[in-house]
Amino acid sequence: MTDLRIGFIGLGNVGGQLAGNLLRHGVTLTVRDIDAARVAALVARGARAAASPRELAAGVDVVITCLPSPAVCAAVMEAEDGVLAGLAPGALWLEMSTTDHEEVRRLAARVAERGATALECPVSGGCHRAASGNISIFAGGTRAAFERALPVLAILGQRILHTGPLGSASQLKVLTNYLCTVHLAALAEALTVARVAGLDLNTAYEAIRISSGNSFVHETESQVILNGSRDINFTMDLVIKDVGLFDDGARRYGGRELSPNIIRRLEEACGVRVLGTGFPAQLTDAEPKVAGYEVVPHRA
Repeated sequence: MTDLRIGFIGLGNVGGQLAGNLLRHGVTLTVRDIDAARVAALVARGARAAASPRELAAGVDVVITCLPSPAVCAAVMEAEDGVLAGLAPGALWLEMSTTDHEEVRRLAARVAERGATALECPVSGGCHRAASGNISIFAGGTRAAFERALPVLAILGQRILHTGPLGSASQLKVLTNYLCTVHLAALAEALTVARVAGLDLNTAYEAIRISSGNSFVHETESQVILNGSRDINFTMDLVIKDVGLFDDGARRYGGRELSPNIIRRLEEACGVRVLGTGFPAQLTDAEPKVAGYEVVPHRA
């Protein structure tokens, strides 16, 4: 599978890292994005640029989309010069955007009309794990489509879960996004309480990390909170769909405010800054990249 031609549309914070992983593994890659600088950066590393989604789809065996919203994805797929206009019979479409489960089913039906196959593959774990190739991937679609795509998914990520039929991966992605957001809001409150109580915040970080209060969100996003950068390349407008609390944060600070700055609501109310020492301004993934593998759910 990895010797096939792959096209990647959407080179944002996550998509650009995923496309870069394909290049590092020697994949023949064509890319497309409205940001010419992002395209140029990958072309400099060996990718080819396509003038339109249609041109990209016509020249590859696998099309991957990683786009910011269902509306953008629909436009990229269905425009006159969109992916569907160039998609060849037998091709594979991997939808890696966080999207609506009904919308991915609708577009998958149109892909099937072209004699091609669709698989939804949203990712979870953050930009730092997209960069390292250790991100987790949910895959919804037929088992045959999943097995066909697995060699490519194993390059892009590490833990890969076949979630069931089309739509199931998107539903699980939104559910896990919701949990991540709840954890972030709760951590903002807990860290602010620690600061107001006069506790050492580096010690508070470790106490949470080694206790039953720990979570993936704490081990990652609490670090950039305590550094003060609050930078995880993810903003409040992208979180709003998951939990209403961030509506208030976006009204106060703007939709493009970094999402860990939800803690500012509490910092301002309490008149404190919640900061530690020695924490990174941005996250990197220290886990070595290993070949991706399928995660098989336990069955009784």
